[in-house]
This record gives sequence, structure tokens and C-alpha cells, in this order.
Amino acid sequence: MSRRSRAREVALQLLYEADRNTAAPPNRDRTFVESRLRGNALRQFALELITGVRTHRDQLDQLIGDAAQNWTLNRMTPIDRSILRIATFEFLHGKDTPPKVAIDEAIELAKRYGTADSPRFVNGILDRIITTHPRTLESTQTENEKTATKS
Repeated sequence: MSRRSRAREVALQLLYEADRNTAAPPNRDRTFVESRLRGNALRQFALELITGVRTHRDQLDQLIGDAAQNWTLNRMTPIDRSILRIATFEFLHGKDTPPKVAIDEAIELAKRYGTADSPRFVNGILDRIITTHPRTLESTQTENEKTATKS
């Protein structure tokens, strides 16, 4: 597992807990992250994901809800919801994570922590978001252009 993957995993753990237990104190985030990750860059990345998802949660939930045909966020498992929020945040606000990498990372988290159907479910919703949202479309086109120039 890459170090950034581990940082996403730690962010997922905190966001999942917050989703399940709204009384969980957010001030313990830093302590939790510091006890599980080494290196300031990884800790900072995990904290950016956690803070970003919390700050933009309404926007993220709207996009996820729009992309989740025949599903409401309340019907999704808490782990799938948290994974989708992290990946969608990375699509929209991530500084250096290409959308395809965010999808791959989300699928790996879904395989590890979700149900048997979670990887396919997460992939389908994220694929809809990436192909319809202007910000992610720009990132994907830029990424495809870079790949084409290398060939």
C-alpha cells in the first residue's frame, strides 16, 4: 500500500466514524492522524481530506446524490458514502490527484472495507461524476492530452 493510500485509509476511518457517530469530537482528528501516519506531508494530506470533506459535504453529497441513480445517500452504506465523499472531494478540490487515480484509490478502499458490491457501486457513481462535472471533465481531458503526447 502506498503512503498516500494509507493516508486516505486513515481519513476514511475518521470520516466513517463521524458519519456513524455525530457526537465524535472533531478535535481528536489531529491526534488520531499523528498516531497512525509518519511524516508531515502524509499527515497534512490526510487532514486536508478530512477537513475538505467536512467543509464541502453538502456540495459533495449533492453531486453523489445526482450521480447515484435510484439511490439516496441514506440508503448507501456509511463506508461507501465516506469513500465517495473522499474521491469526489479529490476530483473537485484535490491539488495533485488525477481523477483516474482518485477512482482507483476509492475502488481499493471499497474492496478492503466495503461489501462485495461496493467496488462496482463506487466505480459506477464516480464514473458518472467524472464524466458529467465540468471540473473533472477538464482534469480528465488534460490527463488524456498528456498521455497522448507521451505516445
